[in-house]
Amino acid sequence: MLNGLDDTANPVEQFLRTDRMPHIWCPGCGIGTTVNSFARALIDSKVNLDSIALVSGIGCTGRVAGYMKLDSFHTTHGRAIPFATGLKLANPRLNVVVYSGDGDLSAIGGNHLIHAARRNIDLKVICVNNLIYAMTGGQTAPTTPGHATTSTNPYGTFEPAFNLPHLVEAAGAVYVARWTTFHVRQLARSIGEAFQKKGFSFIEVISPCPTLYQRRNKMGDGLDTMKYYKEKSKVKHGAPTSEVGLTLNGEIAVGKFVDRDRPDYQSMMRAQYVETLGDRYIEEPETGCVCG
Repeated sequence: MLNGLDDTANPVEQFLRTDRMPHIWCPGCGIGTTVNSFARALIDSKVNLDSIALVSGIGCTGRVAGYMKLDSFHTTHGRAIPFATGLKLANPRLNVVVYSGDGDLSAIGGNHLIHAARRNIDLKVICVNNLIYAMTGGQTAPTTPGHATTSTNPYGTFEPAFNLPHLVEAAGAVYVARWTTFHVRQLARSIGEAFQKKGFSFIEVISPCPTLYQRRNKMGDGLDTMKYYKEKSKVKHGAPTSEVGLTLNGEIAVGKFVDRDRPDYQSMMRAQYVETLGDRYIEEPETGCVCG
């Protein structure tokens, strides 16, 4: 048994709410692959499943929270990180995971992303980046590479795209990694490492959207994309994040880019309370919450 789960069956399947299947994801979509890696990371890292709170926003990836057999919160569009921050501050002993897409996290949720990294909130953020708004019709997203064709830029995207690893490192994240859905073992390992990290961890997963992004940009189906990920990905551990931006049909830099330490938000808050309150400082033993 693992955390009360029967380990004689497929270990990943037991993390799923099978009563909600079949899922909504298109054939060839990579989100399900990321869920497999996430489940493997939970198994390998031996995280107490009762401590997990899985938070997502709106979009294709946002449905992960509803399909996982874990305590989960499916929140409003772009607001996964504020909900997750509230959970972590209310109960610091929780392992809070934010699992959402590039549009939800970096567009309407962009300010929340950078400020959570700045504050170094102890969250594990898994951002599935399919380079487009997939659920709502294939519009240009903040992560869409230049010259890519979308429903809102039928003659090619001209806006500069976010380089998410560089963005969150500059904001203050302590752990930053990127993999593709071809790199299932490396992704699971990175998620496990994030569970061991105190502070704001960000893992970007480049994932195919065959129905919209791949089709519009004549990149083939999901299997073609896996071949592309295999051929074009280059492992660059420790690479300067300013140099890992994505381009249409170009090289994909993958690896662990940032792994550093600095005090997380609650440690700084606790130190401030001790300094200010002195003997009046009280820490609630069950949750670790502070008061005075």
